[in-house]
Amino acid sequence: MSAAAAAGRVGRFYTAARRHPWVLGKVADWKIPLGPYTPAQIAVAVGGGFLLIKTINWWSWMGPIPIAAWLLSIWAVRRPKIRGRAPLQAALGWVLLLWQPQGGRIGGRAARDRAPHPLIGGFTIEDAPVQAPAAAPSPAVRPRIDQAPHPGPAASPSATLPRKEPTAPAVPVGPVSGVQQLLALAEQSGGVR
Repeated sequence: MSAAAAAGRVGRFYTAARRHPWVLGKVADWKIPLGPYTPAQIAVAVGGGFLLIKTINWWSWMGPIPIAAWLLSIWAVRRPKIRGRAPLQAALGWVLLLWQPQGGRIGGRAARDRAPHPLIGGFTIEDAPVQAPAAAPSPAVRPRIDQAPHPGPAASPSATLPRKEPTAPAVPVGPVSGVQQLLALAEQSGGVR
């Protein structure tokens, strides 16, 4: 195949079926007299004909005027558009809009807010932990009384007042870290060798 033959090919498609309104009564080149008819025309024809037959006693004195109005209404709805849509499609759209849940849909299901419920919680206030009384310092840390300095006779009068013993810092109840636990075990077994 040559390049000239390939360049001469043209493909076309037509969407006339989408542009042409849905009609009843047209088969190939034959169509119903005064047709084809849209679904709206058929609905007005059937509904109006039924109404005229049932109420013939009321309008018979008017002559052909109700029948002419009926035929005129069939002709008037041949191509009506409501914002570019056929009346049945527009009516279906309104029905679906009214049927739609107020909150919309998520994943095909009605979107609803969850029911409110109170958030219940609580807390406990505990007393502060009681510190164990300060342990007596070990014999190695405690100063010996016989080695403590004594004030001489020439000391100032404030030196004669009794001295306050320094208080030991508060010792935690138990060892907190792993290193403190090891040190406590070593102290209980007699110290490090």
